[in-house]
Amino acid sequence: MPYARRTVLIALLALIASLALVVLAGVLGTVVFATTVAYLLAPVYYRIEDRGLDPWWAAATTAVGAAVVSLVPATAFVYLLYVRSSGVLAFIRALPDSFGLSIAGVVYTIDVSTLTATVEGVLRDITLSVLGSLPVLGIKFTLFGVLVFGLLVAHEDAESAVLAAVPLRYHDVVAALSDRARETLYAIYVLQAATAAVTAAIAVPVFWLLGFTYPVTLALVCGVLQFLPVVGPSLVVLGLALYRLSVGDVTGAIAVLVVAGTLVAWLPDPLVRPRLSRHTARIPGSLYFVGFTGGLLTVGALGVIVGPLAVALLVETVSLLADEEGKHRG
Repeated sequence: MPYARRTVLIALLALIASLALVVLAGVLGTVVFATTVAYLLAPVYYRIEDRGLDPWWAAATTAVGAAVVSLVPATAFVYLLYVRSSGVLAFIRALPDSFGLSIAGVVYTIDVSTLTATVEGVLRDITLSVLGSLPVLGIKFTLFGVLVFGLLVAHEDAESAVLAAVPLRYHDVVAALSDRARETLYAIYVLQAATAAVTAAIAVPVFWLLGFTYPVTLALVCGVLQFLPVVGPSLVVLGLALYRLSVGDVTGAIAVLVVAGTLVAWLPDPLVRPRLSRHTARIPGSLYFVGFTGGLLTVGALGVIVGPLAVALLVETVSLLADEEGKHRG
């Protein structure tokens, strides 16, 4: 293809993509989410296809499997929160307005009434928001399934179109960025999901043995919080310890910090990550945290995915540039 014609077509693609970005802004998050999931599921699609299924059925099987894997735990989590919402609100309202903490003979009074009122309001707002958004969420979930299926069926054509727009001498760069993106998505989805599942499985008996009323709900919350880097389930552990402290149970608070802090907040990471880390993005945890928080604050929930992905691609580009400079110097 002549250089000028390729340039015109690339410019046309950029223009139409910009138009689509404006028109489809309402479902942009769903589109990006479905694209990243389909990109990650491509190896699964190939494995299913190798078992004798034609591409259409292989893509349908992969898409349905992904939908079930994502929908079942999410539905269970929302259902448990809905069922336990009255109990959680009663638990929050039962907390004392303040409690005294004695350190070296000096008693400090800690006011928690403002915090409990804020938490109660946030929980109520979240419940109403989720219930009001159910029809829209249903439409977006359907769109997600259709997009994953369509992208799996046509992903080879999409890859060929991207490579056709890139000069041959830069194909290695595209391949390196593609590998880095796949590793990052694996870290975000597969590794975090596996760690979350192990966290929830460990947390149920731990919270039950520690005497908490809703061990399954607390365990699911800890599992979901595994997707929040650095702090994660430690937020729940700290909150439960503070509750025990607020009712004067110092020994119970220490037990929660030691037992739940070790088994729930710390143990799942060394159990899961070493076994799956060879597939994950090679970026420091601090940079991953920057990408997560920066993306979340900039573009909302979608930033949980695109933030770390942008950081990972930046790291890979810097690495490629360093390698290129090394070759020239050599």
